[in-house]
Amino acid sequence: MDLFGDLPEPERSPRPAAGKEAQKGSLLFEDLPPASSTDSGPGGPLLFDDLPPAGSGESGSLAVSISQTIKNEGKGAKRKTSEEENGNEELVEKKVCKASSVIFGLKGYVAERKGEREEMQDAHVILNDITDECRPPSSLITRVSYFAVFDGHGGIRASKFAAQNLHQNLIRKFPKVIGDVISVEKTVKRCLLDTFKHTDEEFLKQASSQKPAWKDGSTATCVLAVDNILYIANLGDSRAILCRYNEESQRHAALSLSKEHNPTQYEERMRIQKAGGNVRDGRVLGVLEVSRSIGDGQYKRCGVTSVPDIRRCQLTPNDRFILLACDGLFKVFTPEEAVNFILSCLEDEKIQTREGKPAIDARYEAACNRLANKAVQRGSADNVTVMVVRIGQ
Repeated sequence: MDLFGDLPEPERSPRPAAGKEAQKGSLLFEDLPPASSTDSGPGGPLLFDDLPPAGSGESGSLAVSISQTIKNEGKGAKRKTSEEENGNEELVEKKVCKASSVIFGLKGYVAERKGEREEMQDAHVILNDITDECRPPSSLITRVSYFAVFDGHGGIRASKFAAQNLHQNLIRKFPKVIGDVISVEKTVKRCLLDTFKHTDEEFLKQASSQKPAWKDGSTATCVLAVDNILYIANLGDSRAILCRYNEESQRHAALSLSKEHNPTQYEERMRIQKAGGNVRDGRVLGVLEVSRSIGDGQYKRCGVTSVPDIRRCQLTPNDRFILLACDGLFKVFTPEEAVNFILSCLEDEKIQTREGKPAIDARYEAACNRLANKAVQRGSADNVTVMVVRIGQ
């Protein structure tokens, strides 16, 4: 039974021979329509099937951020086989011998605003390269990256805990031995499921030991990049959006990589009611706005779960960037508006850059800051976190 949906690739993109051979056998993922389709609902195009409910740092730096980015220089240095310099910036493009394909460089940028809230309850993590920490089999995997945003509620402790621990659990659980390419996909997804479960259990154990017990909770939207494959795992209503250029329409499209979890959705509501809970006024027990989260111990017996939806997306040369943001942004921006806003910033040649900083970095940083500011100006009363991951060509 296939519990995971893929995002499609453009029809024009030639597939490596190895991929064709793999598709002749037993398929792990269902075929989906080409990415050139731009039909969208109110939340942007959703190019995958629903899952059934289940029981900036510089390259080579590790940055974990809760209200600020902490850099550990020199950790996770990239294994390089081919480099392309852009000023002082180095985005690594690695040749994969097994498929003779180029690994796209990834680099994250972020901006956050407290808005009208009394405290900043969002958290985020940028890990441009954790290949050395994960120690994957080099014959199959040459680069691992991780990016995440966490939107806390009821306090900052759940989002802070997730930002500090989820990627550490992922690194410990990341598969060190994998049989083949198909096994990579299955094993990585199982690793993500185990990581979310373990992180939630750790936090709930700590929360229940306090007097009074912590009642904090947090959404989570994480992008794990394994070579040119994105694995998107999410809980709650934060989102991940991919900006992909459509050659047929000659326009950029905003592709939804994640699925929101609200208790009003049929499958979510059925799970909550089956567990003995109820949905009132669009909330679990009339209180909680999301149906999946880390923490929220008092609602876990009512059907709220920490099992994430997981999607897979193959990066292509037409992909420009990934946007990860909490619902504070999407309350006042549609995915298409946010993507177009970022694109306009990236094309703004008037953006000034500090000496020694590449112009491309300055533009992405400006895009994050301007978008976060604009969300507050439009009246978003929530915390706003905007993360943009540049995809290097």
